[in-house]
Amino acid sequence: MFRIPTCSLFVLSLLTAPAVLAAEPAASAPATTAPPSATATAPASSPATTDTSETYRLLKLFGDVFERTREEYVEPKTDKELIEAALNGMLSRLDPHSAYLNQDELKDMQIQTRGKFGGLGIEVTMESGAVKVVAPIDETPAKKAGLKSGDLIVALDGKPVMGLTLQEAVNTMRGTPGTSIKLTVVRKGAGEPLELTIVRAIIQVQSVRSRTEGDVGYVRITSFTDQTQVGLDKALGEIKAKLGDKLQGIVLDLRDNPGGLLEQAVSVTDTFLDKGEIVSTRARNPDENRRYNSTPGDMLNGKPIVVLINGGSASASEIVSGALQDQRRAIVLGTKSFGKGSVQTVSPIRGYGAIRLTTARYYTPSGRSIQSEGIVPDLVVEPAKVEAIENKGLNIHEADLHGALRNDTPTPAEGKAEKPSDKPAVLPLAPKDEKPTEDASEKSEDSASDYQLIRALDLIRGLALYNSGPVTPVAATLANDTAKPVTEGGKPQGSIR
Repeated sequence: MFRIPTCSLFVLSLLTAPAVLAAEPAASAPATTAPPSATATAPASSPATTDTSETYRLLKLFGDVFERTREEYVEPKTDKELIEAALNGMLSRLDPHSAYLNQDELKDMQIQTRGKFGGLGIEVTMESGAVKVVAPIDETPAKKAGLKSGDLIVALDGKPVMGLTLQEAVNTMRGTPGTSIKLTVVRKGAGEPLELTIVRAIIQVQSVRSRTEGDVGYVRITSFTDQTQVGLDKALGEIKAKLGDKLQGIVLDLRDNPGGLLEQAVSVTDTFLDKGEIVSTRARNPDENRRYNSTPGDMLNGKPIVVLINGGSASASEIVSGALQDQRRAIVLGTKSFGKGSVQTVSPIRGYGAIRLTTARYYTPSGRSIQSEGIVPDLVVEPAKVEAIENKGLNIHEADLHGALRNDTPTPAEGKAEKPSDKPAVLPLAPKDEKPTEDASEKSEDSASDYQLIRALDLIRGLALYNSGPVTPVAATLANDTAKPVTEGGKPQGSIR
């Protein structure tokens, strides 16, 4: 049976680009059998020892329930409806990410991985009977309407979602582009539920966006689709062409990235690594354990990287950030990630739909599982508002004092070439009347109000300055520049205050 390894949260057909229907691992990230140490902890599989008579008895139970439901349920249901409901019920009770997909749902999922689909533009999961927003997608109706990571959707067009399966809620949110739907949203700290009316649209995701911030490159990946690596190569090429040798490093923004294709996560990570493991997957059957390793060639040649994550960074995003963190290739900054450490396999069934089944857990290079734990940043930085403090008092420096000694080192105007590191980088701050935003990526096009991004840029510049080596001494202008300090009793004369 044809199987497709995936690594993503449950995806709404109208809402987000899922991490499913991935091809076999890319050639740039070869998979090898995990070592004995990786497979020793895998639980043994013993379905063959199940008593077949017990299996037949339980199947008879299913047949009896099916027949009773078909004959006596208050409204008539087709056999197909009952069987699909039973299959979906069996799989969805296993975990939030396993499900049965009928032909229409499978087709929608295939369209989504190509980065173009109809809907609202959010990635969701199910929590306590409500639809939980994992992350809104940039430049979509959901994002523009103000939906945020962590929001709970409790009603759709006034009808409660309690009692619905996630797929049923998804089907309700589907619709023709241009039509609207009203979402009732519970948000932490908001008090009363919010009523948001969102107009459906065709969602075309540009998974990679980039720009430069001074001498630092900024790359944002919104999801891992089959075009992500192509977009990343293009973005890095443009940044390097623009900055050349002045490039100090890269900020890789994975905030509110809900995940995507496993092979793309491996490929993106390999872009920045020259050697070492990227991720390993451990299945129930030890023979299906896999390890993905990087190949020679770091596109940034070792320049500093800061990875930004938050609670909306999930699955494939956690693979990338976890690998770069464990391999000491990047500093991870922000807040703890979502914590989805499982891999789903989509197995098409000829003539019907497909099974999406959780088949493995994934582990970072150090062997840690982030399932329900998330990636903890090296530097925890919460979203915040930053503003400049006005100095209304006197601002006096040494040079302002009467009779102050002049600086006797050459200035750029006197022929000394100024190095890029000689001039400090001054970052703009947010205006005083600007409100802080919980969704840190909302102002991704304007770093002035994004405190986490400001910290990341500062960190890159600091690392570049530190790695640039010692400053070359400037020749003194004294008559005798080799004079030794005069001391008396072993102590230098004079004082420094």
